[in-house]
Amino acid sequence: MSHAPMPDAERLAEPMRSRWSPSVFDARHVIGDADVETLLTAAVWAPSAGNSQPWRFVVAPRGSAAHTAFVPHLSRGNSGWVPRASLVLVAGCEVVDVKDADTARYDLGQAAAHVTLQAVAMGLHAHQFGGFDKDAAAVALGVPAHVRLMAGIAVGVRGDPAEVPERDREREHRERARRPLGEVAMGLGWQPWRP
Repeated sequence: MSHAPMPDAERLAEPMRSRWSPSVFDARHVIGDADVETLLTAAVWAPSAGNSQPWRFVVAPRGSAAHTAFVPHLSRGNSGWVPRASLVLVAGCEVVDVKDADTARYDLGQAAAHVTLQAVAMGLHAHQFGGFDKDAAAVALGVPAHVRLMAGIAVGVRGDPAEVPERDREREHRERARRPLGEVAMGLGWQPWRP
């Protein structure tokens, strides 16, 4: 199955057009420190309110102590595919020392999007996920109390679907679809926006 964009996405620029979140990663692929640094630099240059840069990432390459500490806290649905990724970035944001926690979470989302798009530009794939015990993972990873974990980003290259259980393999065949603009773009009176 092709993971090319749906017809309404063909006018988007790369790497947005070909961004896709696989669930089958190559468990043999190793990501180098220079590539990890490039991904994190993409996050550093994301926009942030007042240049507060509230995002923080726990860097957990597969096989590292951070990875070993994090994996037991994955949800059942994520425990099969996330550990195969070359790298997991556990994303959090400061909830103290920033004026607005909602803005901090918004800024973290932008930083995560920058990581995801940079990964595609580097020939990698990234799959963001939220299914893990955030409080237990924070303790296991030694995250300070003023940082709240929000999501994870699994990064790597695509693997062979024949090497994973059927439930993880099924994700690879889901059709890519998004809501039509009429459901997400609104004008005055919460009416669908019309060009």
